[in-house]
Amino acid sequence: MSEAFEPFSEQDPAAQEGRRAAARTIEPPRVGVVLAAGRSERLHRVTGGGSKALVRLGGLTFVERAVRMLLSKGVEKVLVVVGYHAGPVAAVVGRLAPGRVQAVHAEGWEAGNGASLAAAEQAVKGEDLFVLLTADHVFGESALDGLLRANRPSVLVDEHPDAAVWDEGTRVRVENGRALAFGKQLDEPAVDCGAFVFPQEIFDAQRRAADRDDASLAGAVSILSEETAVETVALPARSWWIDVDTPEDFATARRLTRRSLSKESDGPVSRYLNRPISTRISIALAPLRLPPDLLSMVFLLVGVAAGWLLAIGNGIAGGILTQVASVLDGVDGETARLQLRAGPHGAMLDGVLDRLVDTAILAGMGVWALSEGSSARSVVLLTAAAITGALLSMASKDRAASLALPPAPERPIGYTLGGRDGRLLIVTVAAVLGAPFVGLALVAVTAAIALAIRLVFVLRSGL
Repeated sequence: MSEAFEPFSEQDPAAQEGRRAAARTIEPPRVGVVLAAGRSERLHRVTGGGSKALVRLGGLTFVERAVRMLLSKGVEKVLVVVGYHAGPVAAVVGRLAPGRVQAVHAEGWEAGNGASLAAAEQAVKGEDLFVLLTADHVFGESALDGLLRANRPSVLVDEHPDAAVWDEGTRVRVENGRALAFGKQLDEPAVDCGAFVFPQEIFDAQRRAADRDDASLAGAVSILSEETAVETVALPARSWWIDVDTPEDFATARRLTRRSLSKESDGPVSRYLNRPISTRISIALAPLRLPPDLLSMVFLLVGVAAGWLLAIGNGIAGGILTQVASVLDGVDGETARLQLRAGPHGAMLDGVLDRLVDTAILAGMGVWALSEGSSARSVVLLTAAAITGALLSMASKDRAASLALPPAPERPIGYTLGGRDGRLLIVTVAAVLGAPFVGLALVAVTAAIALAIRLVFVLRSGL
């Protein structure tokens, strides 16, 4: 375990001073600090006496989740302050992005999280600003986006907490976008979310708070806010956070994490049928920490198997396996988001494999329809139309995104069953009913409708 964390600013003092003078309020923080030193008696039933930082949520420990969140958002280096059960926590930290993540021990961690903050002072010396999180605070995917763009002292605040959060939280007095005071005794509507962007002055504020027998982080921030403008950054409306202090909080965190795997663009089939199943599968598989790309390949095999069953005329088995493939299609992406591994490479692979599965299933329907005695010309044309419509519908969506065009209203499109989830449901129902020709016709029509809506929306948005 490292006792020091080398700042990555220029080594020349003159260069350091020049950079600070030129860009004190310009550059967002490049360094993150995660406080993972404390213990939690109230969470004993979950921790079993171990460190709260090592509690697993969605397959990741709290400390891993905090570190990966910061790294995924562009923070260059992260310092983790350890204390209680320092060895096991530091061992986990040591396996995270070597060279970019280090642990440092807080000798006086028992005094409070203000003392843990003090242990990071030498590590971040020379940085104009640094971002600080507490490991037991869990954040939704976009919760920190605004805070990490801040180029001056800031705090993430929940302006509309529910009653339970308000009762337990550290309240913030806000005036004209500035935090004026912090404390549980305040009668203010907003609470802080345990995420801050701090200047170097926070360490002097922490020492003065400690001199007043207040070793809490809130005490240090309160003193800082009296002398330095600390701006508030509102928690995004569609995001969430939770401070996990009790087993009940942990259960809530699990529910919030699972629900966050849904997408705003999900159509009715995904929202009400696929996601309730796929997210539970993803949470169940999370402890195995399977690579998302491996899951994508497994689900490709499921989709190809569904196409083969359809091709040999086994409509019930093929239809059911088609819907299974539709449900499982979400698991690789959900797993990537749980592990904070979502990125363009995985999205590219997932998109290509989705098209292969669509082609295999629709081609299987076409072969089945031919064996049923339908007109060969009609079946070939209809199968080609269904496959082309499906591919173009999704390609137009991806192309609009790559060109940064305004997105079409995907949720309403979902009600036409023109999305992938609706398309595979049509195949499932048609296959079980033994009507491959009808299924192909419906897929061709709904895909064409979805493509037309997207094109019209994009063309009108450019007027």
